Amino acid sequence: MTAPSTPHWFKSSYSGGSGTECVECAGQEQGTLIRDSKQADGPVVAVGHVAWRVFTAALEQGELRGSADHRR
Repeated sequence: MTAPSTPHWFKSSYSGGSGTECVECAGQEQGTLIRDSKQADGPVVAVGHVAWRVFTAALEQGELRGSADHRR
């Protein structure tokens, strides 16, 4: 089975609800793609599987804070 040539994008659960912080992700064989949903034809960041797992584990464990938390 071959992977589809067009990524299946989904909005990240960590995106803000105001509509101004829209991050979309797409799983790929090599890792995860990330883009700004307001600029669908704009730049895409590719992250390998290991780096993505470390990043999401840190988020789940509360090791990373959002930008609003850093302003306090």
